Amino acid sequence: MLKQRALTTTILSAAAFSILGTAAAHAQVDVVTVTATKRETSTQDIPLAVNAMNEETLDELGVDVFTDYLQQLPGVTAGGSGPGQSTIYIRGLASTTPNLTTAGVAGLAPNVALYLDEQPVSQPGRNLDVYAADLARVEVLPGPQGTLYGASSQAGTVRLITNRPDPSAFYASTNFAVSFTQDGEMSNKAEAVVNVPVADNFALRGVVYVDQQGGYIDNVPGVVNASESARFRPAGTVRANGVPVSATRAGFQSTADLSGVTFLDANNSDLLEKNFNDSTYSGFRISALYDFNADWSLTVMHMQQQLDSEGVFFVDPTLDDLEVSRFEEDELDDYFHNTSWTLEGRLGALEMVYTGAYTDRETDQRVDYTDYLFVGQYLPYYICDGSVTYPGAAAPSGTCQAPNLFVNSGTNTSVFTQELRFNTPEDRRIRATFGGFYSDMEIAELNDFTYPGSEYAISFDGVTTGFGPNYPLTNIDATGPVGDASDGYFSDPGPFPAGVIFRNDVLRTDTQFGFFGETTFDITEQFSLTVGARYYDIEVDLQGSANSSFGNFGATTDAQLFGTNISALYASDNPFGNPDAAATDGFIFKGTLEWRPTDTTLFYATVSEGFRPGLLNRPGGAAGPGGYTVPYALDTDDVTNYEFGWKTDLFDNQLRFNGNAFFVEIENLQTTIFDPSITNLFFSDNAANAEIRGVEGDVTWAPADIEGLTVVGAFSILDTEITEVLTPTNDVVAGSELAFAPSYQANLRARYEWYLDNGMMAHVMPQITITDDSWSDVIEINKAEIEGYASLNFSTGLTGDNWSVEVFADNLTNERGEMANNFVFDREQVTIIRPRTVGVRVGVQY
Repeated sequence: MLKQRALTTTILSAAAFSILGTAAAHAQVDVVTVTATKRETSTQDIPLAVNAMNEETLDELGVDVFTDYLQQLPGVTAGGSGPGQSTIYIRGLASTTPNLTTAGVAGLAPNVALYLDEQPVSQPGRNLDVYAADLARVEVLPGPQGTLYGASSQAGTVRLITNRPDPSAFYASTNFAVSFTQDGEMSNKAEAVVNVPVADNFALRGVVYVDQQGGYIDNVPGVVNASESARFRPAGTVRANGVPVSATRAGFQSTADLSGVTFLDANNSDLLEKNFNDSTYSGFRISALYDFNADWSLTVMHMQQQLDSEGVFFVDPTLDDLEVSRFEEDELDDYFHNTSWTLEGRLGALEMVYTGAYTDRETDQRVDYTDYLFVGQYLPYYICDGSVTYPGAAAPSGTCQAPNLFVNSGTNTSVFTQELRFNTPEDRRIRATFGGFYSDMEIAELNDFTYPGSEYAISFDGVTTGFGPNYPLTNIDATGPVGDASDGYFSDPGPFPAGVIFRNDVLRTDTQFGFFGETTFDITEQFSLTVGARYYDIEVDLQGSANSSFGNFGATTDAQLFGTNISALYASDNPFGNPDAAATDGFIFKGTLEWRPTDTTLFYATVSEGFRPGLLNRPGGAAGPGGYTVPYALDTDDVTNYEFGWKTDLFDNQLRFNGNAFFVEIENLQTTIFDPSITNLFFSDNAANAEIRGVEGDVTWAPADIEGLTVVGAFSILDTEITEVLTPTNDVVAGSELAFAPSYQANLRARYEWYLDNGMMAHVMPQITITDDSWSDVIEINKAEIEGYASLNFSTGLTGDNWSVEVFADNLTNERGEMANNFVFDREQVTIIRPRTVGVRVGVQY
C-alpha cells in the first residue's frame, strides 16, 4: 500500500509542478545532449527515460571505474565480486548471482547492454570494465530498448560515449590524484589527454592512464577441513542465511561416525597479507577524425586496457572488520584491445551511419575454490581415502587431505559487430530511423578445477591406486588415449595438469542479426506518435566438453592410469542427443504517444518489449520429478514494459523534474538452479514469471537568486515479485522478490561555486547516497540479504585559468555499504564499498 501511495503521489506531483507559474529569472539548468535515440537530441526533447552524466559531472564526481558511476544512478545495481567481474542490472530485473567459477561461458546472457560509443561490448559472465577516461558522457536508458538496441537491452542500456577528436583547436590536459583509504593502502592515478588538429579537416586525440588502487581487505588465518563437507551434512542443518538443509541436500554419509577419520586442515599461512586486494587499470585510447567534406566524415578509434587485480573484494561477515580467509591465491589478468570505425554522411536527404568494431579480450583468472567444500557432495571422493567415502560405511577410517581447491580459468573473447542505419530529416512531420545490425561473438573458455589433495594415493577395497594423467578424449584403452579432435572440440589435447579433476573446455558462439526501425508522426503540434519494430535472429552454439576423472579403482593397468573420462559434448552428433544450438527469431515492438502542452513540458506513454536469448544446458535431458525434463535449450525470457513519463523545466528553467512510473511483466525468467532432486549438476531454466512496479525520477534545481548553486537529486522505488513458478523446484518461491532490487534508492548532491577576489573559483560539494535492503538471488538456498546503507561524500577545491586542485573525501562515515552478496557456497561473501578514502586531485590544462 505504501509503494502504491508513493507511486500515485509522485504522478500527481509531476502534474502539479507542470501547472505552477514561473518566476522571473534567467535559465539555469544545463542542457544535456545525448544520442540515445540514434540522433543528437536534448534529454528533454525525447519521450524516453534516460539519465545522462556529461563530462563536467563525471569530473566533479570523480568517476573513474564501473562502481563509481554505478553509485550515481538509482535503479542501477550490479552483481559480482570486484573489478572486471560484475554484471549490470536495471530496475531489479535480475535472478541469479553471477558465479564465474561455474563455467561463465555457459552462463546466462546479460540483460543490460553495455555500449562503448556505437558498439555493444556486453559479454556473458562479466562486463567489459572500461576505465572512464576522457568520456563525453555516460547515458543510461532504463527499460526495454530492444527496437534500436537489440537482444541484450532487455532491462536497459548503458552507453559510454568518448570524446571525439576536434579539428578546431589544440587541447591537452593532465590529471593526477593520490588518496588514502582508512585501514588500507594508498592509491594514485595519472591521466593525460591531447587533441591535435593536423589539418582543418583532420584531427587526432589520445588519452593514456594508469590507476593503482590500494587494497583494504586482509587475508587472515582460517581453519577448514573435509569434515565440513556437504557429504557429512545432516538434513535440518540451518545455513547462515536461515534456510535449513532439505532432505534432498543432506549428505550421503550424514549419520556416519567420523571419529576414526583424520581430517587435515587447509593451511593459508603462506598467503596471509594485509590489504591484499590491489588492482591496477592501465591503458590508452587513440582516435582519428577525418572530414572528407561538409557531408562525410570517418572516425577510427583503437583502445587497449590491462586490468590486474589480486585478492578478493568481498569480506566474511563472521570474521572481524575487513577480513576474509582465502586458502589459495586469487588473481585476475584481464586484457582487451578494441578497434572501431564510424562512417557518417548523407545520401540525398538521408543521414547515414555505418559503424563497426572488433574487440578481443583475454582473461586469465585463478580463484580459490575451497568454499565449494560446503556444497560439494562428492569432494571427499577426491581427497579422502576410499574407506572414508565407501557407501554405507557406518564408522569410516582413514585420512582426508586438506581441501585446498582452486580453479584456473582462461577465457578468450572476440566480438565483431556492424550496424548500418539511416535517419530521415529531423524537421519533417514524419521522420524515421531504420537499419540493420550484425554481431558475431566467440568465447573460448578453459576451466581447470584443481584439488591438490587428489594427487595422494587412494585406497578402495584394500587396493591402492592413484590418479594418473587424464586426457580430454572420449575413450581410452590399454595403450593410452584413443581419439582425436574429431571426437569433439578440445582446445588442449591433454593430459590435464597435476591435480586437475574437472575440466570445462567449451567454445561458445553467439551470432545475431536484426533489422530495426522507428517512425515518428506529428499528429498535431502537441501530439506525436512513435512506433517501432525489430526483427531478430539469434543462434547460441556450444561445442566442447566437461570432463571428469572419477578415480582408478581396481588393478593398476595402463588404461586406468590414464583415468576415466566422462565427456558431455556440445555437438550435433554427441551421444546425448543435445541440439547443437539454441536458435530463436521473432519480432519485438514499441509504441509511444507523447504530448507537449508547452515548450518546457513533455508527457509520454510507452509500451515496449524486450527479450534475452536462450542457451544450451549441459545436463539437458536429465529426468526430474513429475515427468519434468531439464531442457536441452532455454527459451528466451521476454518482458513487456508499460510506462508513463514526464519531463518538465519549470520556473523559467530553474527547476527540472523528470520521472516515470512503470509496470513490467516478465515471462519465462531465466535463472540457474542446483537442485539434486532434479539433477546433480547446475542447470539453467525458464523458471518463473514475475512483475515489477516502480517509480523513478531526477530533480535539478539551479535557483536564480543564489548564483553558483546547483542541487541534483534522483530516486528509484521498486516493487518486484515472482508471480508463478514454472520449474518443479522448491528453490524458487512464488511471492518472493527478484534479486538486486532495492525497494528504494536515492542520491542528493549540492554544488556551490563562487569567485574569490583574485579571480579564482572555489567550490564545495556534499553528496549523500542511500539504498535499501535487497536480495542476492531468487534461489532460496543461495539468497542472502544485501543490507542497505547510506554513504556521504564531500569535496572542495579551487580552479584557476588553466589548473584546478580539489580535496575529496569518499564514504566520510566509513560505512561498510554492501554492493553485493554471494551465498552460492553456503558462506556469505559480501562485496562492500571502499572504506573512508581521503585524497587530492590536481588538473592542468595546456
